[in-house]
Amino acid sequence: MSLPHVLLLHGLTGSGPTHWQNWLAGELARHGAQVDLPEFSSPDAPELDVWLAELRGHLAAAPPSSERVVAAHSLGSLLWLHHAAADPDPALRVDRVLLVAPPSPHFTGEPLIADFLDCPLDPAAVRAAAGDTRLVVGQDDPYCTLEQARELAAALRVELDVIAGGAHLNVAAGYGPWPAVFKWVRSDRVPLTPR
Repeated sequence: MSLPHVLLLHGLTGSGPTHWQNWLAGELARHGAQVDLPEFSSPDAPELDVWLAELRGHLAAAPPSSERVVAAHSLGSLLWLHHAAADPDPALRVDRVLLVAPPSPHFTGEPLIADFLDCPLDPAAVRAAAGDTRLVVGQDDPYCTLEQARELAAALRVELDVIAGGAHLNVAAGYGPWPAVFKWVRSDRVPLTPR
């Protein structure tokens, strides 16, 4: 089975060297996949319009002949929802999207991401932007309660996986290597499981 082209969307401040996205990029590359792990402009002070333009540039550069997969973490997940809601060019459509640990659209604890939080929750747009979209959250995520995650999944009409003890599914929660997400990229195995 050929591996897909994978675009990884980081959150606020980027994905550090021990984050699961960097681990995943390395594993995929080691297995011969094409991986795109961009660092968006000003990761410590993101601007929605700038990040959207950069995202679309990376989507346009993805080979149309390959299966195209997006795995977004935290703010990158909200970026994807803004992209989908903006009625993007159908040529930018991808096959699968994994939204990992998005902040709740009602989160108020970080002024730097305020522009991203006013996020349209349009299930038709989400379906138009990707063949399949899945949401995975950690129990006890400080940026999105389990109730808020369930509301988000229901509003988007997507499947939800909850990782017990996963918190924000980042390095602080122990998510450097995460073989389950590697298996999801390779085979669309669901549901996602802990590391």
